[in-house]
Amino acid sequence: MADCPLVALPADTRCRVAFLLLPGFSLLAHACALEPLQLANQLSGRMLYATCTLGLEAAGVRSAGPLALSVADGAETSPDEIDLLLVCAPTPLSYPLPARLNDWLRRLDSRRVVLGGIAGGTEVLARCGLLEGYRVTLPWPRFDAFAQAYPEVTLSRQLYALDRERLTCGAGTAALDMMLKLIALTHGADLAGRAAEHLACERIRPAGEPQYVPRQNGIGHAPQSLRDAVALMAANVEEPLSTLELAEHLGISRRQLERLFKKHLQTVPSRYYLDLRLQQARRLLRQGRAPVGDIALATGFSSGAHFSTAYRQRFGLAPREERLL
Repeated sequence: MADCPLVALPADTRCRVAFLLLPGFSLLAHACALEPLQLANQLSGRMLYATCTLGLEAAGVRSAGPLALSVADGAETSPDEIDLLLVCAPTPLSYPLPARLNDWLRRLDSRRVVLGGIAGGTEVLARCGLLEGYRVTLPWPRFDAFAQAYPEVTLSRQLYALDRERLTCGAGTAALDMMLKLIALTHGADLAGRAAEHLACERIRPAGEPQYVPRQNGIGHAPQSLRDAVALMAANVEEPLSTLELAEHLGISRRQLERLFKKHLQTVPSRYYLDLRLQQARRLLRQGRAPVGDIALATGFSSGAHFSTAYRQRFGLAPREERLL
């Protein structure tokens, strides 16, 4: 599904961007969202984005690590002073939110301020009832828990999602790609590309890329076709592609693809793909409460019996036994 265009963000005048930091936020995700905006100002020679940092109180906010950031003000800024608010929060969000935050966010929404969630910020907006009818994303370990808690929200499992007045992304560097995309939409791809170059980004990842791609140990310097094959597998877990379909997507022969896997990974594509799906099933079993049958379907197994057999062969125990550990 293509991203819906953002509305209400000024392109011809200065865009006022506020970051709301909640206790336990990720320093990396915050920096990845802020730095592209600062670079856009520097490279354009204009103040395209005026940024400020807010907290629940006008005091320092402790991050997930030992560091705290000072904030300009508490979360009481007038909606007339903000065009875009980005909520930076930990994931999972393990503490209650004050009622006044809910009221303030709703007031911003009523004034058509664009709202964004970075990492756990998506869950903040969902708790406040501000994501119904929108397509959003958040860090991949929270996909299943979020889908169960907020069935009225359309969950996308991609890197970031831009849907009208909402921007959401996963953790870490996903915020970097999202903000570079925002710059491209409001001030052109050339400026976004120059900012990416200064940040040593090889490319700006599109929203549709999957968040979770398995660690590619041993293939960091392998041919691009092999790395693309692994990325395709990770993006098509629920409905696996055949080895022939993978090869056709990559524009190479099936035999060439098999040789690449044999040379660099000492296995065949089908075996690697199966292991990737089983690893995903194991994460879902350990991190969520979805029925085993649903997890089997979500990882590309047509029957519970087939899933159970493959799982036992790989990990030495049945899926239901995994839940008991």
